[in-house]
Amino acid sequence: MPSMLRLMRPHQWLKNGFVFVGLLFGHAWTDPVKLGQALAAFAAFCLLASAVYVMNDLVDREQDRLHPRKKDRPLAAGTVSVTAAMVLALACLAAGSAVAVLWAGSAPWIFFAYVALNIGYSFGLKHVVILDVFIIASGFMLRILAGTLGLGIAPSQWLLLCGLMLTLFLGFAKRRAELNALLADSAGHRRVLEHYTAPMLDQFIGIAAAGTVISYALYTVSAETVALHGTRGLIATVPFVLYGMLRYLWRLHTRGGGGDPAQELLTDPHLLAATAGWLLLVLALLRAYE
Repeated sequence: MPSMLRLMRPHQWLKNGFVFVGLLFGHAWTDPVKLGQALAAFAAFCLLASAVYVMNDLVDREQDRLHPRKKDRPLAAGTVSVTAAMVLALACLAAGSAVAVLWAGSAPWIFFAYVALNIGYSFGLKHVVILDVFIIASGFMLRILAGTLGLGIAPSQWLLLCGLMLTLFLGFAKRRAELNALLADSAGHRRVLEHYTAPMLDQFIGIAAAGTVISYALYTVSAETVALHGTRGLIATVPFVLYGMLRYLWRLHTRGGGGDPAQELLTDPHLLAATAGWLLLVLALLRAYE
């Protein structure tokens, strides 16, 4: 059972917290109906994401055996059989789909689009340079849409842009970390890495990082944001975002990190503090002007 649980990668469920962005910036966290739908959306994405992770590990198990860290994954290491993994993936897919349709808001198509996107990624699109990272980012954007459009909350265009730039940053950082870890044998694990170079990825990461900070800063001072939240104080949260981005880059280039955003957040006290500080300050500012 521990191996089956590891196969589901529960620590990655942290990424599904993107569905709560709508509640936070839409002042809807006190609405019990929307809160329940957001929690259901979170649960649905956890189950569907686990189904996707199991499917990816099934497809990539031979390549994972060449990776210094991924070789210890249950399927690559042989601690879980292919049959058991297939049953687990189908069970997660069925349960996640049921939750999405019955309780997770009014846009179940978002969840099915997420599954379809990841099937395409696993069976070919992950080998297309640059597009592979855009598909990863699209999965995060669908989470944001499930927590906004799916709950009847209009998403801010600036926040959507910020979310896109942030997820592109994380995606290109992941590729850079894989390139660092695998060195000359990188293409043996992931074919698309033979089309990337370290200087190229550093440029992509720099563009995405700058876009994230700038788009978030513009969101905090936009007239729409000030009118919605009744405060100009959100600009004070920008330093937390900037510090978190720079800390993530530091770990990528000096500590061999960057390959797993959820693990980075859970294991680095500076990233945890920056995230907690940002969240607490946002909540304090929004509650003060309700």
